[in-house]
Amino acid sequence: MRFAFKTSPQNTTWSDMLEIWKTADDIDVFESGWTFDHFYPIFSDSTGPCLEGWITLTALAQATTRLRVGVLVTGIHYRHPAVLANMASALDIVSNGRLELGIGAGWNEEESGAYGIELGSIKERFDRFEEACQILKGLLTQETTTFDGKFYQLKDARNEPKGPQQPHPPICIGGSGEKRTLRITAQYADHWNFVGGTPEEFARKRDVLARHCADVGRDPKEITLSAHVRLGEDRNYRGVIEDCIALGAEGLDLAIMYLPPPYDPAVLEPLAETIRDSGLLRA
Repeated sequence: MRFAFKTSPQNTTWSDMLEIWKTADDIDVFESGWTFDHFYPIFSDSTGPCLEGWITLTALAQATTRLRVGVLVTGIHYRHPAVLANMASALDIVSNGRLELGIGAGWNEEESGAYGIELGSIKERFDRFEEACQILKGLLTQETTTFDGKFYQLKDARNEPKGPQQPHPPICIGGSGEKRTLRITAQYADHWNFVGGTPEEFARKRDVLARHCADVGRDPKEITLSAHVRLGEDRNYRGVIEDCIALGAEGLDLAIMYLPPPYDPAVLEPLAETIRDSGLLRA
């Protein structure tokens, strides 16, 4: 198993985020670090502070040298996919090829409504998302992209320069919807993120993804399987490892440790040592 961490840029300060990432960059147990893409805090007081995820990630990429970096995941309706493709290529360049491109259909009604950003029905969200995936792949790999969809229209669109990762940065799709999310994942993604749940639920979703892969003629082993594993405020490191063991038995490739605010770099080394002692770490 491989390991990563996530610091949501909510209910925190830039200085605390920065210290966590600089410390983690020197701990080789953690292969990647992730932010999220919201403008309001989620699952807490939505009036609290929240740093924008992509700007924060770009600054963190400049403050680190080793960690792979990603937004888990980008709400596709917040930015036109042609703009997002340009952002992704630029960040892949300035990070020297360390970007993981996390995307999802979007779900937050509160912030979308407050900002006047159309979210739409469930069907509209996923129709839009599928169009966006096609556009992103085109702009990240082709000289020009033309697209005529319901939500997006491009004519001989360019995205230069492209990033160093070829054919494109790994695409991570987050979500667990069996009919649309996992089918779109099978079609377009290199990495699937399970938001969280029991090992049994993870295994069921894994099997659905495998069936969608078979339908499109793809080997499911080509897709990295990750999940959020939450470290609580009690800092029960062994409990986190037990969760990883249970998910690992069902095929988890990458455990993304969701750290609780207020962020404290002191949690990282004990967490890393517990991971090392567990025997789970992939050599």
